Amino acid sequence: MDEPYVFSSQVKQVFYCRDPTDLGWYVVLRNTPRHLIDIGDGGKMPRRKLTSLRTIRDPPPEEEINFDEETVDESTEVPETLDNIETEGLNGRRRTRGHTTLPELYNLPPGERVKVSRNSVGQPIGAEAGVLGHFLGVVARNPAILPINHSSWHDMPDANKNQALDQIKDKFSLEVSDNYLKQALGKKWRDHKSTLKKKYFKNDLSFEQKLQNPPHGILRYQWEDACHFWNSAKGQARERIGVASRQQQKFTHTAGSKSFARIANEQEATSGSNVGRIQLFDITHTKKDGSPITPEAAEIMEKLREKRTEYETSASSAGSAVNMADIDNQVIAEVFGPERYGRVRGTGSFVTPTKYFGSSSSQYMPSQSHSVQAQVELQVERAKQQLQEEMDAKIAAVQAEAATREAALQGKVDDMQSQLANIMKMLNKNPPQDPPY
Repeated sequence: MDEPYVFSSQVKQVFYCRDPTDLGWYVVLRNTPRHLIDIGDGGKMPRRKLTSLRTIRDPPPEEEINFDEETVDESTEVPETLDNIETEGLNGRRRTRGHTTLPELYNLPPGERVKVSRNSVGQPIGAEAGVLGHFLGVVARNPAILPINHSSWHDMPDANKNQALDQIKDKFSLEVSDNYLKQALGKKWRDHKSTLKKKYFKNDLSFEQKLQNPPHGILRYQWEDACHFWNSAKGQARERIGVASRQQQKFTHTAGSKSFARIANEQEATSGSNVGRIQLFDITHTKKDGSPITPEAAEIMEKLREKRTEYETSASSAGSAVNMADIDNQVIAEVFGPERYGRVRGTGSFVTPTKYFGSSSSQYMPSQSHSVQAQVELQVERAKQQLQEEMDAKIAAVQAEAATREAALQGKVDDMQSQLANIMKMLNKNPPQDPPY
């Protein structure tokens, strides 16, 4: 172009990267900036616009006279940018999506907070819920607030959890409960520790090298404590149980980072009708092309439809009113089995049977005999885990003792070889003379 100046809408940003398969060529990679608004006239480059969030303004605080200089400890302030999330890029190379910046949140005027609504079972909904979820991840990854050197979320001190809640409530006006926030924070914190373990601990480095190379932003003493736990018999036993449990999962969902509650709420706003658990299962287990995510998911969808049709036909023939929510609950209980304690299938995270079903929750839960059997199985599993941990500890002790003995024996062998070498040197210097005849 001959023009010395152009509009931003008339150009595109590209990167020239060397082709690893042919060093004489470069590959052109286009970049889509995040969190920008295209104000050009006629530009076709897609831009991600800032989300319009509902906010409320807090009343101005009463003025107070304070003659003491206020000092602020910034060690626990939540940073605006944290971990990179990596994805597989062109030709197997790694490309990052960038930092978690949350400009929608940090660019709010002073005194304003994002208002987050909830559904009937206490889950956050709307676009504001997505921003809340991202911010929960930012807080959970802050080692100054939630240290990683605790073996479980239950061991995290209440003071740290309450400090995290204060950080969240400083930015959000929430309808969800503190209990929900703590559960969601615990999930984010565990996911963060799992990512650190997978990326920086489960590698080919020696244990000492792992200790000397903590991830960026992680305090050394926290990293060392976490590594020692992961390397212990108890930590390895817990890992085996988690791996075995994960292997039982037959398929995942297609919701991505958006919660089931948000998907159901958006679908209800579009269609104007309630979204049942069976319909939500279909939505969250279907690809963009309309096909089920796996053959197992397709089989379950077919069973759910067949059973639902049977219940609807039976209710219609009996002349009784058809309650679609009750039919969905009965069908899911028949296809998947009774609900487990502390969760409800197909509703998203942190929904309990009592909260969802109300007084009728007992009919969807295991019977008393099943409950006793489940408790016995749980006790047996715990006993197995404890026995395995004790065996691992004994094996580790025996191996350590054997290694110590082997080292001591090797030291004695080295001493004997050194003495023998000295004797041979002395003999070579002063060879024995033949006796006179």
